[in-house]
Amino acid sequence: MTPETLAQLHAAAFTLERPWSASEFAALLDSPHVRLFTRPHGFALTRSVAGESELLTLAVDPDRQRRGIGRDLVRSWLAATADAGAEVAFLEVAADNLPALALYYALGFRESGLRKGYYTRTGAPAADAIVMQYRLTLGQTGESTVQTPESG
Repeated sequence: MTPETLAQLHAAAFTLERPWSASEFAALLDSPHVRLFTRPHGFALTRSVAGESELLTLAVDPDRQRRGIGRDLVRSWLAATADAGAEVAFLEVAADNLPALALYYALGFRESGLRKGYYTRTGAPAADAIVMQYRLTLGQTGESTVQTPESG
């Protein structure tokens, strides 16, 4: 996906917060340690460094949500992160984004913090960000394991 395509999809998926621009996506994609995971109608942008990986943003076309695209993107990120030797994955999600919270809880993420008023919104009060983390482990065979409700 091009930075322009990423920006268009991000704008469609994030209607309450300021969407990221094509130039912001281009700069991130040129940054070290940043990785883009794509599927038709969705993407995840991550940054991994020093044993940690952060989900910078996850966007799925609103007309295609709740069809497993986001779940597949997060699983791909977690598997790649574990394979690279990271010990923890984390993300921030708006406290009022109930579908995203349900997804992350179902995949095994747990709350580790709260950032009050983190997401500013035009014409609406700012939303808190829930910081979530997921512990990754390296299996005895050298293969990584990502524990999800389906696998473990």
